[in-house]
Amino acid sequence: MNITRENIDELNAVLKVDIAKEDYSNKVEKVLKDYRKNANIPGFRKGHVPMGMVKKQYGKAVLVDEVNKLLQDSLNKYLTEEKLDVLGNPLPKEQENFDWDSDNYTFEFELGLSPQFEVSLDNKEAITYYKIVAGEEMIDNQVKTLQKQYGKLVSKEVAEEGDQVTGTFKNEAEGIESKTTLPLEKLKNKEPFLGAKAGDTVSVSTKDLFEDDHQLMEFLKVEHDKAHGLDVEVQFEVEEVNTQELADLDQELFDKLFGAGEVTSVSELKEKIKEDAAKQFEQQSDQQLLNDVTEMLIETHNFDLPKEFLQKWIQTAGEKELSEEQAKEEYEKSEKGLRFQLIEGKLIQEHNLEVKFEDLKSFAKDRIKEQMAQFGQMNPEEKELDDIAARILSNQEEVKRLSEQLMNQKLLELYKEKVNLEEKEVTYEEFVKEVYQ
Repeated sequence: MNITRENIDELNAVLKVDIAKEDYSNKVEKVLKDYRKNANIPGFRKGHVPMGMVKKQYGKAVLVDEVNKLLQDSLNKYLTEEKLDVLGNPLPKEQENFDWDSDNYTFEFELGLSPQFEVSLDNKEAITYYKIVAGEEMIDNQVKTLQKQYGKLVSKEVAEEGDQVTGTFKNEAEGIESKTTLPLEKLKNKEPFLGAKAGDTVSVSTKDLFEDDHQLMEFLKVEHDKAHGLDVEVQFEVEEVNTQELADLDQELFDKLFGAGEVTSVSELKEKIKEDAAKQFEQQSDQQLLNDVTEMLIETHNFDLPKEFLQKWIQTAGEKELSEEQAKEEYEKSEKGLRFQLIEGKLIQEHNLEVKFEDLKSFAKDRIKEQMAQFGQMNPEEKELDDIAARILSNQEEVKRLSEQLMNQKLLELYKEKVNLEEKEVTYEEFVKEVYQ
């Protein structure tokens, strides 16, 4: 067998594979002998079917199958040994007058070659790295939320702004009967409920009852499709009226929140909230940095791709074959992503970034600890973390997902070290307005 390569240009090549009879004949004979041993053909005992009959019935199919296996193995071995960096997979060229009845075969494949280019993280114009902080209004709102969370309900006779009523929404014709506790601040139309007492029945329309129709699902227990635009009269039978008495901002509350003596004043409480918010916002800052560096790298690295080859490959790469027009559209959608994959791959290679198993295990355990902390488990035992990590890492899909996250983290660290950044402190509201609006 012989494989030769003809480079058409820097991005395209043709592989020519010559296969002689001696390359495949032994394998074909072996398979046919196995067929003969197991063939069930009327008039012949098992294992005694004439080889001529076996060849006549199965010979061509076995030949094609074995040659194709040999072809695929040879191509993979060649690409590996020659260290060819190809895009997509080799595409077989159409060959006129190809004859499976001959002894020797020649196959030709188109190759799309990865472009040669230099990658640089030097950017003249600095990229903004947002340091997101909680503004005074956000901090004050969080303080109020904590006071509500650790406060207590106090019964009242008459409902007023800021109170909550417990009762049952009813509409027999619509099949609505839902007992709920309704904070009046959730309502767009509070007026009918103000002044209500236990034992009263309030009639309201579901239209514009809440700012968001989806809340009809929560409080009236109606289905999603029914909630949109629902416009019926419902009765709310009031059973209780309560107000939320805020917890005092005292040492007892501080100790409940952060442990004994960790916070001793309102100013320290606010500073703690600000620190915790900054940690939560860091993930959004980092994601925006990844987005901005990605755009910068795509814009500053111009190189050609084997466009025509890739469009041909896209046509046949999926489960369903695409038309030329569909493949062209798909290529145009994915071109930027493909360019960045090549840039990212070169960065990973040049900076020796790799995901080792121990790093992956440690990364998985950190994610597990974060999730457990959300449910109040602040100090899990090491053995418990190891057992959970082992279960997660036995799932190949999870390994792939975590590996991608860890590599993104390594790339982020690289960007923070090498890219020209300009830090900018903004409140969360300013960040949203600047980035998303």
